[in-house]
Amino acid sequence: MQRAYYTDTIADFLARDEAFVLGKLTEQSEFEVDISQRDAWLEEVRVLREALAAFTDGEVFLEFVVPRLGKRIDVVVLIRGTVFVLEFKAGEKSFLRADVDQVWDYALDLKNFHETSRDRPIRPALVITGARGLLVEGVERVGDQVADPARLSGDRLGEWLAWLGRPRVEESVAGTDWQSGRYRPTPTIIEAATSLYRKHSVEEIARHDAGAKNLACTSAAVTSIIQQSRDLRRKSICLVTGVPGAGKTLVGLDVATRFQDAASELHSVFLSGNGPLVAILSEALTRDRVAQERRKGHSIRKGEARQAVKAFIQAVHHFRDEGLKDPSPPSEHVTIFDEAQRAWNLAKTADFMQRKKGRPGFTQSEPDFLISCLDRHQDWAVVVCLVGGGQEINTGEAGISEWLRAILHSYPDWHVHLSSQLADTEYAAQAAIEALAKRPLVSFNDDLHLSVSMRSFRAEHVSAFVKKVLDLEAEGAASLYSQFSARFPIVMTRSVDRARAWLRQQARGNERFGIVVSSQAQRLKPHAIDVRSPMDPVNWFLNERDDVRSSFYLEDVATEFHVQGLELDWVGVVWDADLRHHKGRWQHHSFVGNRWQNIHKEDRQHYLKNAYRVLLTRARQGMVIVVPQGSTEDPTRAPSFYDGTYRYLQSMGLSELT
Repeated sequence: MQRAYYTDTIADFLARDEAFVLGKLTEQSEFEVDISQRDAWLEEVRVLREALAAFTDGEVFLEFVVPRLGKRIDVVVLIRGTVFVLEFKAGEKSFLRADVDQVWDYALDLKNFHETSRDRPIRPALVITGARGLLVEGVERVGDQVADPARLSGDRLGEWLAWLGRPRVEESVAGTDWQSGRYRPTPTIIEAATSLYRKHSVEEIARHDAGAKNLACTSAAVTSIIQQSRDLRRKSICLVTGVPGAGKTLVGLDVATRFQDAASELHSVFLSGNGPLVAILSEALTRDRVAQERRKGHSIRKGEARQAVKAFIQAVHHFRDEGLKDPSPPSEHVTIFDEAQRAWNLAKTADFMQRKKGRPGFTQSEPDFLISCLDRHQDWAVVVCLVGGGQEINTGEAGISEWLRAILHSYPDWHVHLSSQLADTEYAAQAAIEALAKRPLVSFNDDLHLSVSMRSFRAEHVSAFVKKVLDLEAEGAASLYSQFSARFPIVMTRSVDRARAWLRQQARGNERFGIVVSSQAQRLKPHAIDVRSPMDPVNWFLNERDDVRSSFYLEDVATEFHVQGLELDWVGVVWDADLRHHKGRWQHHSFVGNRWQNIHKEDRQHYLKNAYRVLLTRARQGMVIVVPQGSTEDPTRAPSFYDGTYRYLQSMGLSELT
């Protein structure tokens, strides 16, 4: 597989004419090559030829494609088993932090996701050509063999390569074998949505191990149901289930991008009741579209790009409100509802319709009404529900059972496709499934369940560990953690400041980190955490590290409502006294006025527990959990509110920051 625009041995690269190399680069380029790009390539080739003049073996790759990031590495050089990752900045005289982070990201991406780079030393460097005599060596950290980026001027590149490219004990990997190594990425949902929107497929951006095979199978199964429903002129509902981070949203986005053509009968729309997710993905896709057009030499207004994105991903309430205003069938035959378990039950829907829409006596739950909109089609329709178990986090969220009840009682002619995993107690839908199973139009297909978490690429069992923690299965949780602790650290502390320092130390390049707390965490103000302080999730998730509104600053915190469906590389979870471990069970509390009150209603206890499930499953690479000390001088923060929780987490073998 040719991943680079130009590939050659060092010996042949040195023997080539510059015009030949430039011609190959221009020929392979996806974009029009302007004069500035041509000149930058020529300067890069000249510096590289001079730096490699003393080497007799090794390989050179120019413009090496990194699929997950949607970018290209300027230069990769293989010398005696070491992978050198070089980012050139032609004419620059100083080193910018953003450029250092960029080459760091490239090196980490190869280490984490490129099979033949995983066990090799990787040395990234930022090379500027507008200065001379500069060389700042990157520190080689203990652990994954990825050094911090070196910063050097072009005239010192040869010296740096000669020192680090000296003979090593390990066997050198052939360039062809290295380049053809499988690329097994685990993109964030933002990266995945961006890549899919550019017309890539889920197979191109997802891991190719057992978990990703399941992901591709699930996407294919949903696509097949849609096409069969169209061909046979029937109406179907398809329920896709999965553990946190398994890729349910990714499946939905993949299906939506397959059928983006508004003129097609199969045109579909991705709908979500998760406002922050819709806002963040919409802004990310809009920014990327503007940037892509700019690279092509085209100009597009941000508003124009945003309108195109709206046809692809929408807030579910826009679809619902349009259905209330217009009794005709929607333009789409296929609708994909993300986080379908969060749709409202009858009581909350009826209350909303009376208060906000002036419709007293409304008799449909939100799932019932949404299905009824698609049922207006006379020929065929498909509803795809993406369902997370234990993910209901707010009053009135009905869970998946409400969708099943609606089908059972109101839509007997609809075909139902679901996985046998929906019978799991986590989905609280056993009774509805048993009733549905007696109907002839129900098909069970386990390709519709995603059992492997894709979020934590370093450890697939993090979500299972969190489930055992919250289900009070301490021994099982400890056993699971011992299996992945070396790859996915979870540490504990009583100090928020210590946690902030740990997060900053762990993150490299543009790896994103931030602090998350429960929306009920009302007594963290002494730690400079105010859960009610307004924060913009778009700025928090998308803005750069020098923006005070971003997650990087560790000032604004996100709650379960902001982060559900999203992820960060490194997460700090600050655990307040709303959920307390005491004598082998959980105690549930809400802070009202000036004191904590017990939560007695079972559904509210369920929502609070699920809030912590969301918070504890956001990390891709590692997590620090803060359980404050409390204060003997503050009755709302008594140490006894926190100590039991800390001891319970300690019992699972989590290491403590000192």
